[in-house]
Amino acid sequence: MTMISQSETGNRTRSAKRSGEIDESGKAARSSTPTMYAPRFDIAETSSEFTMFGDLPGVAPDQLEIHVDQRELTIVGKVAPREHSERFLYSEYGIGDFRRSFTLDEIIDGQAIKAELANGVLVLHLPKIPEVKPRRIEVKAG
Repeated sequence: MTMISQSETGNRTRSAKRSGEIDESGKAARSSTPTMYAPRFDIAETSSEFTMFGDLPGVAPDQLEIHVDQRELTIVGKVAPREHSERFLYSEYGIGDFRRSFTLDEIIDGQAIKAELANGVLVLHLPKIPEVKPRRIEVKAG
């Protein structure tokens, strides 16, 4: 049973040439169209939570927003361009805006989600709502 489903289309959207293509003059082609991409995530499960690991190299914590609305988890942010003096011939490093959305199952406690960002990896902890177990109710004499 899937407890977290992806609700985002493609991995990267751009209406002109892909970043990194070499044009006829031998220079790296760049599009003036802004890039919106969806970072990659791995999802693991334990008995008490789901853990999501997202690759976000170059993202500063102040450039990252994570929202939960109903059962929709949305991660948006921006990777700022690097300062450089070199002329790149080829570049695969993603810069620009990104967005990724996931639909959460009802067993996830959306109010208790925690996030950490370290070394370019976003780690989200999504705890499961504890199961309500049947219990015996003691009856006392009145």
